[in-house]
Amino acid sequence: MKRQDFKKTLIVVHDLAMTAVAVVATFYVRFDGRLLDERLQHLPLFLPPFVAFAGLVYWFFQLYRSKWRFASLPDLFNIFRATSVLALTLLVIDYVLFSPQLFGFYFFGKITIALYWLIQMFLLGGPRLAFRYVKYARSRQTLERDSNTPALLLGRGSDIEVFIRAIESGAVKRLQPKGVLSFRSDDLGQSIRGVPVLGTFTDMDQVIQDFQERGTPIRRLVATPSALAPEAHPEMLIARARRLGLPLVRVTSLGEGMRDAELAPLEIEDLLLRPTVQIDRRRLENFIRGKRVLVTGGGGSIGSEICTRVVAFGATDLMIVESSEPSLYHILENPTLLSSDTNVDGLIADVRDRDRIREVMREFRPDVVFHAAALKHVPYLERNWTEGVKTNVFGSVNVADAAVEAGVGEIVIISTDKAIDPVSMLGATKRFAEMYAQALDAEFKGHNGAPRLIAVRFGNVLGSVGSVVPKFKAQIARGGPVTVTHPDMVRYFMTTREAADLVLTSASHADDGRRIAADAAAAYERASVYVLKMGQPVRIYDLAERMIRLAGYEPGEDIEIAVMGTRPGERLHEILFARDEPMAEIGIDGVMAAKPIFADRERVDRWLDALDRAIAAGDRSAAERVFEEAIPEFKRRVLPLEPPAPAEPARLASN
Repeated sequence: MKRQDFKKTLIVVHDLAMTAVAVVATFYVRFDGRLLDERLQHLPLFLPPFVAFAGLVYWFFQLYRSKWRFASLPDLFNIFRATSVLALTLLVIDYVLFSPQLFGFYFFGKITIALYWLIQMFLLGGPRLAFRYVKYARSRQTLERDSNTPALLLGRGSDIEVFIRAIESGAVKRLQPKGVLSFRSDDLGQSIRGVPVLGTFTDMDQVIQDFQERGTPIRRLVATPSALAPEAHPEMLIARARRLGLPLVRVTSLGEGMRDAELAPLEIEDLLLRPTVQIDRRRLENFIRGKRVLVTGGGGSIGSEICTRVVAFGATDLMIVESSEPSLYHILENPTLLSSDTNVDGLIADVRDRDRIREVMREFRPDVVFHAAALKHVPYLERNWTEGVKTNVFGSVNVADAAVEAGVGEIVIISTDKAIDPVSMLGATKRFAEMYAQALDAEFKGHNGAPRLIAVRFGNVLGSVGSVVPKFKAQIARGGPVTVTHPDMVRYFMTTREAADLVLTSASHADDGRRIAADAAAAYERASVYVLKMGQPVRIYDLAERMIRLAGYEPGEDIEIAVMGTRPGERLHEILFARDEPMAEIGIDGVMAAKPIFADRERVDRWLDALDRAIAAGDRSAAERVFEEAIPEFKRRVLPLEPPAPAEPARLASN
């Protein structure tokens, strides 16, 4: 038995035992003599079914899902609801037993039931709170013994309070909070869980100097999410931290209430984006928890983030498929995966190897597949077009076919905004993979419980391999110049975390449609391509200027910006929907759907045969003719593209 299952079993046994104890204790407190003996005589008939019923009530109110070390008010409220249901059940039973055909008198009585409610609340909630207090006291002792890094915490009081609790619980180690700096003046003079608020961000220099004079030098600055909000002027934090020579880290969180809080160096790209979409964690937990998940390309930027999110939301098993041995090793050594309760495994396999992929699917039998393996760099695929077709088209076909054969419920193909009105081999191959998924998905339409195949389309991801932001950072570190391909080039950006969460959100919506009854299918907005809302596009030239200023330099004076010219297959403006592709809201923030426009399976198979022959002959013209027939918009690739009726591209304000 897994450790996680063993712990849940202990909780179940405890709660059921406490239910029996509560009933017996209530009788002993309330009655004595003949009245007690009479009730104890009938107890063996009543107690077993009542305890079994109580187990179902506890399961319904999710008493077994939360960890005792994090017992909180929501957990106590669930206990309150469950105990109230049991007390009402006893009240109903009492009135049934009052019938003249049965006992003719109240077996419990209202006072007894009220007493039972109090005892049951105490026996269920008391051990949880006691366990949490023991863990808290032990963590405080460990904190005092092991904390060796004096730190200042930066941000709003509510964020700081949650983060200090994460330190106390042991989620964040070796950090000793000495004080708090807030950008809100109304937080001044307060104390948050014993840590004083010493000033605002503008007081940082003086506060750090005071600690230095007292012989307790501050060695780290920790920024909570509120400290990175635009109104907090986070650029000032970076500038001050650099001037003081102190490391500045930010708080990330994998779990509700920062239970799995982590610290990461604050990077420039953390300050470049709009506020991220609020993710419905409960929805994603309900979708992923207890499932077996397979991720292809799991060592890549998006694939690895999907792996960490799948683990965070409670998958039982995760299989990572990678063709790169270093990438596979790197993701399997990820601390988040190593410390999780999910069974994580990985194997080396190339999605272009059809037999190997079928073998992997057949043996692992996943419930959900995320296909993130792809070749994605435009200039490379323009020169190595056959490899792009083999991986992005035939690799996707292999994964989709193998997953369907293995009975997978949801197959998610990671696509790109370059798939719309494609002007490159990357865009064409990705759009063709979308079309294959759409054609295959259409074959199962109307079949309740049949597999769903979807594609999720989004733009550039900050920090990913080949992204412009790491490139600009490296160029700034070398003293420039920062190279931009065109002064008017515009791109969408989002973080890997947000992209991964929205990919999972799209898959959960597809799962909703797979499970609805056939007679409700007409009312369900079925989609096979989901598009992540990327916010306003960003002008790359503006991005370069702001990154230079964030690094403490002046563009054009300290560091030059050089315009190099566009490369083959690049366009100035990215598009998320095709011109003739109907868009639809699905009622989920951050995600839209594109209603399917695709060819039937027979024509798609014919095009695949033609692509196979073109690869064998090394005939790029033949391959492009296939793409032109399958994707009419691809014919316009040699013509200047007008941007899609846009609003003014968002310029990144320097705050």
